[in-house]
Amino acid sequence: MAEKPHINLVFIGHVDHGKSTLVGRLMYDTGSLSEQDYRKLQKEAEERGKGTFAFAYVMDNLKEERERGVTIDVAYKKFDGPKNSFTIIDAPGHKDFVKNMITGTSQADAAVLVVSCKDGIQPQTKEHAFLAQVMGLKQMIIAVNKMDEVKYEESSFNKVKEEMTKLLQGIGYKLDAVKFVALSAWVGDNVAKKSENMSWYKGETLVQLLDGLTAPKLPTDKPLRLPIQDVYNIKGVGTVPVGRVETGIIKPGDSIIFEPSGKTGEVKTVEAHHEQLPQAIPGDNIGFNVRGISRNDVARGDVAGHTKDPPTVVKEFIAQIVVLNHPTAIPVNYTPVFHLHTAQMSMTVTEIQKKLDPKTGAVKEENPKFLKTGDAAIIKVVPTKPLAAEEYKKFPQLGRFAIRDMGQTVAAGMIVTITPK
Repeated sequence: MAEKPHINLVFIGHVDHGKSTLVGRLMYDTGSLSEQDYRKLQKEAEERGKGTFAFAYVMDNLKEERERGVTIDVAYKKFDGPKNSFTIIDAPGHKDFVKNMITGTSQADAAVLVVSCKDGIQPQTKEHAFLAQVMGLKQMIIAVNKMDEVKYEESSFNKVKEEMTKLLQGIGYKLDAVKFVALSAWVGDNVAKKSENMSWYKGETLVQLLDGLTAPKLPTDKPLRLPIQDVYNIKGVGTVPVGRVETGIIKPGDSIIFEPSGKTGEVKTVEAHHEQLPQAIPGDNIGFNVRGISRNDVARGDVAGHTKDPPTVVKEFIAQIVVLNHPTAIPVNYTPVFHLHTAQMSMTVTEIQKKLDPKTGAVKEENPKFLKTGDAAIIKVVPTKPLAAEEYKKFPQLGRFAIRDMGQTVAAGMIVTITPK
């Protein structure tokens, strides 16, 4: 049997609008969360006096296990529709979502934006929608949740749908790529099963809408780009860089260059899960042993490519950013830490060229003195050390970044043009 097309899905939206419950319900109703696991979560939830949060615990458990450093790849992080298979990228907190979305730890292909029918659009709803747009998420499903709490009224659904349509059009969404579903995650209406409580709703269930999404084509035809996450020195083997193939194909015998250092070598073996592979393709997390490379030649944040088409080393770049959360203001010559693929580096904002209207992208002001929370802008950036990166339009995976300062994600953006070194 051919493998099903695969889609990475991110659930976004205001923190209290029922994202986790919806994810749990989806897992449970598609058979990806066993009755036994569900009962266990339910019992735990009831013991904590939060019976209704059983589903939310599904994702929280994953988060806790992740924080304890347990890597789990259990069934209920992945689920299958009749046509597509899915991996849910969990981003429980607002800040996690922003950082994950941008640093490329998780390349989502589509988003489910959860809006509570009871509370309507909240500031976070708007911000997440805008971020999804900036991050190139073209496919979006709006899950209008908590229909059970508004007595399943069609008028309540229509009101939210109308407001969301206006909002999405305002930030540049093409409406044929946006679908709406009226549901209750808690009761299970229109998640995997058609609701008996909303005879007026003639649309598809969430699972049917998810099956209607288009899986992305793997960028195997692009040049190899493999950001390095770690480097191991293995006795009797040698230096083994580890990372995820973002674009292109890597195989034993390939002549490889690491940038920004310019060190080259030949790939001896490629492996994943202790198995040697004939090749690795985008999405594969691999370790690869390179002849001619020592432990000091390669570090986290470097990017591997083929010697015939090496990764770009950056002198400076122009970027489009959105300021998400800055306690004061971002002035010219601000030097925070940029998180770009696996690189983390101080960089200086040498120019703020234009301030944009975040809803339309139109220019609001030329050369402003500073930027505040909510502003979108075009800036010029100079890395403090050599850096390998790419323009977003050529390699989206290596062209988006987050700016972190004072322990939080203050801005997010993408590289528009690069001046190579």
